[in-house]
Amino acid sequence: MIDTMHADAAQDPGTDALAELADPGQGRVEGIHITSARSLPMESRERVRAVAGVGLEEDRYFLRTGTYSDDDKDGRHVTLIEAEEIEALAAGSGIVLAPGETRRNITTRGIRLNALVGRRFRIGAVECEAVQLCEPCQDLVDLLGKPVLRPLAHRAGLRAMILTSGEIAIGDAVVVLA
Repeated sequence: MIDTMHADAAQDPGTDALAELADPGQGRVEGIHITSARSLPMESRERVRAVAGVGLEEDRYFLRTGTYSDDDKDGRHVTLIEAEEIEALAAGSGIVLAPGETRRNITTRGIRLNALVGRRFRIGAVECEAVQLCEPCQDLVDLLGKPVLRPLAHRAGLRAMILTSGEIAIGDAVVVLA
């Protein structure tokens, strides 16, 4: 259930429920973004090192400077979002987000992220486990100055734990393992 800081759970999620049950497909990394602090702009990277059990080097969650939980299983090691959902936001509501404005670390194309919750997947050579959806929050609205709360409900990406260390680079495959 989405709390009061998040979009209304009754809001149309904008995704086909049957598609969520289908094979999520195989995708590719289209963008990588990190930031060292909650309110600083996200920085684009060609590649980043992922550290098992911690996060992406130089990112706010890796540095423990982000808003985070001490629960190592909350899935904040890495966040992902579909490029297709960012494009759908622009087409459906006219809200255009620049690369990295979603505040998610990895932008993918070709894979349905919502279908990965509870499953293991790999980004390049890095194994991850999808923990939960990464719902939009009021902090995101405040940082962007754009009304994204409702239009991105259930479409704003995924939180995952990093299980194996390695490098993630633009163009890497994103594949489901289990």
